[in-house]
Amino acid sequence: MAGCTAAAAPEPARHPTIVSLNPCTDAILAEVAEKDQVLALSHYSRDPQASSMDVSLARTYGTTGGTVEEVLALDPQVVVGGTYMQPATRAAFVRLGMRVETIDIASSVDDSIAQVRKLAALAGYPERGEALVRRIEAAVQRGRWDGPAVPAILWQLGGTVPGDSALVSQLMANAGLANQTAARGMGQAEYLSLERMLSDPPRVLLVAGDERGQHHPVLQDVPGMATVPFDPTLLYCAGPTIVRVADRLAAIRRAIS
Repeated sequence: MAGCTAAAAPEPARHPTIVSLNPCTDAILAEVAEKDQVLALSHYSRDPQASSMDVSLARTYGTTGGTVEEVLALDPQVVVGGTYMQPATRAAFVRLGMRVETIDIASSVDDSIAQVRKLAALAGYPERGEALVRRIEAAVQRGRWDGPAVPAILWQLGGTVPGDSALVSQLMANAGLANQTAARGMGQAEYLSLERMLSDPPRVLLVAGDERGQHHPVLQDVPGMATVPFDPTLLYCAGPTIVRVADRLAAIRRAIS
């Protein structure tokens, strides 16, 4: 008679094995999961120009380019990626019996904290997630500037600027650096030419790009404008990167004052 009853569904593992296909989830999982749980990170995290985590640490993990064949060979219980994952790829993982979790681009500190908690719970170590959350919150509080804000422009890769709703704009405001391009009506990823920037220069210019105009000698001679280099890898992800961004912006604001 026991053979005629339906088998009980297996309970999900408390500490499942995971493959991460996204550099932003790589950085979080490296802090909240056990190392042997994470079977592979995305190949981006091994690239110093694309990684949002310690590259030397990333190179101690396995890596994957994200193909179904590569992930299947690792046989993880959970696949974690970005929301841009191709539907066909996601469907293949599910058909092969893998749980798929996706993480969107965080547009606020609160969004990022929610993602940290989600991934820490997924890995089975919520307390590690809370420890990272406390570090993020402490960095934001540490970087808060209570005095008047100064006009600033963040000039990103490709000559683009962040929109007012971008996470980095929120962190700039927290540090007393007002996003001047947003005040001009420029939106997310709009192109800012050297000529347009010079027509109304900010008090602080954060240069995170490598276009010729972004390193033009004239930038050093604009009266009243401080030109400051800004590491572009601080702009790719949220999570633990928020700690470094908040501290960097706070240091810049203190120096300007």
